[in-house]
Amino acid sequence: MSIEVTGISKLYGNQKALNNISFTVKKPEIVGFLGPNGAGKSTMMKILTTYTQPSEGTAKVNGHDIDEEKQQVQKSVGYLPEHNPLYLDMFVKEYLKFNADIYKVDKNRISEVIELTGLTPEMHKKIGQLSKGYRQRVGLANALLHDPEVLILDEPTTGLDPNQLVEIRNLIKHIGETKTVFLSTHIMQEVEAMCERVIIINKGEIVADKKLNELRDEKEQTVIVEFDFRVEDAFLIRLPKVKSVKNTYGFVYEITFKTSEDMRSHVFDFAHDNQLKILQLNQKNASLESLFRELTA
Repeated sequence: MSIEVTGISKLYGNQKALNNISFTVKKPEIVGFLGPNGAGKSTMMKILTTYTQPSEGTAKVNGHDIDEEKQQVQKSVGYLPEHNPLYLDMFVKEYLKFNADIYKVDKNRISEVIELTGLTPEMHKKIGQLSKGYRQRVGLANALLHDPEVLILDEPTTGLDPNQLVEIRNLIKHIGETKTVFLSTHIMQEVEAMCERVIIINKGEIVADKKLNELRDEKEQTVIVEFDFRVEDAFLIRLPKVKSVKNTYGFVYEITFKTSEDMRSHVFDFAHDNQLKILQLNQKNASLESLFRELTA
């Protein structure tokens, strides 16, 4: 396993930021680490990168213990924190060369990460002159500089415009083909585009740890149906396991069922029994955003 967390708790005075957290992440895998503000996401990432120590529990990164083998952990991890610390008076290439000297990596690697992160047009500018989106790219380039096996990214797409989002998303997906990527974000579309698995944390505790498709399958299901005639909601509510019925427009209805079972056959039978024609019949997956709200409310 690339990341092994066992019984991690973190106390700040009397406040428990993390409460007995355990999970593993294998290689290669891109895992979304989600939760509302104050849930403990950044604290967990700081523990995994040895920036802070847990109050209880143990963790390993690439087989190295975060307490006993800090230097080995730091060598194998690339970290982009939520508040990206940069030397604003340094030029982009100068800043990366400065860090390359610290990591003792080949200077050719600087050109590689500049190209990887799309910084080529900006590499001769001072970091302080860059937009927030390009500053994020500099932070990501720095995290990749020593070619780490594990990449820990705290809000990596903050401040990026839609075009930059696509580029960085594709880069992270490419990295995730051979490495472990553990990232947090509040942009649910990014998680759905990049991650197969999510870990959701709330008030310092894990409330979900599943692949996205499994998480959706456990929850309710919505069927979109279009009839050739108006149907009163009261009739559709008689279908088994119905939670709600909504007439969206014309003769189109969204029927939400309190089950993950495929209920389209029941809708079809309803139409047949009532001599209705079905013009469309589709399943609508629950959005990650709605699942997130339900689990962290």
